[in-house]
Amino acid sequence: MRRTLTLLGTGVAAALALTACGGSESTPNATPDLANPVTVTVGAGPVPHARILEFIDQNLAPEAGIDLEIQEMTDYQTPNIALNDGSIDANYFQHLAFLEQQMTDKGYEFEHGEGVHIEPYAGFSSQHESIEDIPDGATIAITNDPANQPRALKMLETAGLLSGIEEDSAALTLTEEQNPKGLKFEENQPEILLPLIEDPEVDLAIINGNFILEAGMSTDEALVVESTENNPYANFLVWRAGEETPAIAKLEELLHTPEVKSYIEETWPSGDVFPAF
Repeated sequence: MRRTLTLLGTGVAAALALTACGGSESTPNATPDLANPVTVTVGAGPVPHARILEFIDQNLAPEAGIDLEIQEMTDYQTPNIALNDGSIDANYFQHLAFLEQQMTDKGYEFEHGEGVHIEPYAGFSSQHESIEDIPDGATIAITNDPANQPRALKMLETAGLLSGIEEDSAALTLTEEQNPKGLKFEENQPEILLPLIEDPEVDLAIINGNFILEAGMSTDEALVVESTENNPYANFLVWRAGEETPAIAKLEELLHTPEVKSYIEETWPSGDVFPAF
């Protein structure tokens, strides 16, 4: 079952809205059984995460003795808030760098599975036709998320716009050596960067893969796309520490089946979503 939650905020109101929905009707502590499926409630981004889970729920979960309650969440804070307060059993939307940043900043105690897929970052522009056209002093719209910003900066380095980017580099504190073209960075929450592609004052907007997909766009339209080779930003299943129950372990297993890999490759043949296993 899929339940859509349009939550753009990250404060108490969002947490209360999720708490009102409640978690799973049956806990995932029991051993999965075909006659009595165990419900696992998972918070997930709408695309591709919820679609992948929906495929599992319809095609693989019944024979595995689990029933997925999928709650779509449209921002990057609510899924961890909900997991921490017990409103959901697991979430599926984030990569390791983001998870580690969240656990450090918020004190969450979570564990995670193996990588399932990668959604490449990409840079889009309505002002220029190629990355080589980006002028000195150009304005770049970039995420304000410290776990993802270095990822975007590394993509720009690969494209030849920046140099010497480190794991902890930040857009607003780049040196002249790192930013020889004098690019100007405009930080924003990742979920509101998409409209900036059409802003005449913005030369390039760097967009997270899931928001590219939600907008019905493709990386084929981008000026620059992150490589998936040796990419450390695979998304995975996350649960509360010490709670890898039989049902959650079964879902983790199903996420890495040949059927799921084939579904990802067939649904996103252009590589907008790339299997990580």
